[in-house]
Amino acid sequence: MKPLVSIITPSFNQGAYIEETIKSVLDQDYPNVEYIVVDGGSTDNTLDVLKKYDTKLKWLSEKDRGQADAINKGILMTNGEIVAWLNSDDVYLPGAIQKVVNCFHQHPDVEMIYGKAYFIDTAGKIVGRYPTEPFNFERLAMFNFICQPSAFFKRDAFCDVGGVNLGLHYAIDYDLWIRIAQKFQVKYLAEFLSSYRFHMASKTVAYDHALRNHKEGLDTALKHYNWAPANRVYGYCYHLVEAKLPQPLKEFRILAIALGLLCSVVKYFQLNKGIRYPDIKAVNLKDLKKLGIRWGDLYKSY
Repeated sequence: MKPLVSIITPSFNQGAYIEETIKSVLDQDYPNVEYIVVDGGSTDNTLDVLKKYDTKLKWLSEKDRGQADAINKGILMTNGEIVAWLNSDDVYLPGAIQKVVNCFHQHPDVEMIYGKAYFIDTAGKIVGRYPTEPFNFERLAMFNFICQPSAFFKRDAFCDVGGVNLGLHYAIDYDLWIRIAQKFQVKYLAEFLSSYRFHMASKTVAYDHALRNHKEGLDTALKHYNWAPANRVYGYCYHLVEAKLPQPLKEFRILAIALGLLCSVVKYFQLNKGIRYPDIKAVNLKDLKKLGIRWGDLYKSY
């Protein structure tokens, strides 16, 4: 049995990378793949690239309401039993889809599978590894250890939870993982499946997006767990403080860390009405050393 696997690529003005993304899907050795690129009306060379692959994939280009809208729209256009989305600057590794199909076949009760991922730079060079971990629902509140391009799920699970949340911009994947895991089995596949591209235009990495990114992650955890994890509170407060510091003081990272910690204590008790045991259990020296690290700095440490 070769179940149909549907891959969606939401795209907008990523002409520099999208051809590499497309090739990584088309070059997979799994024979039953349906591939659709949903473009939001790009004004760069994206459409020229897409036209080169007219006979090998389906695509459309029209104005939409953002990435979440493109993902939902694309998945509704497909028929696969297994679905995933691959952003237009990320790539699958050779054999990734076959490994995922094999894993679903071996574990028929599982509705979502995720694997390991590399960080790559703009030239495609490996510069690190995404910090994936075996699945733990409680820990997912604190850390999104599921790398989006290495995640695949069953169509019925995606539809059952209502697809991705159109009201989100940064925590689209994180919110979906939580909602699927609340109702279905999730499995970690300890294989490298994709490469996640770091570049400063990425909304995950871009410094001017950091505050909204952390705020959305905190709000998502609070909504689903009724708990504001200490590390998420700190991430939000640190970037809130740093955004308000006068420019000359922004270079003094230790000041932002100290003020961020002070703000975090107040915000944590405000949101949680006390101390949560998982936060005490999670405190360790390794995580404390990460205070003040930005996404843009993370891959440089490898």
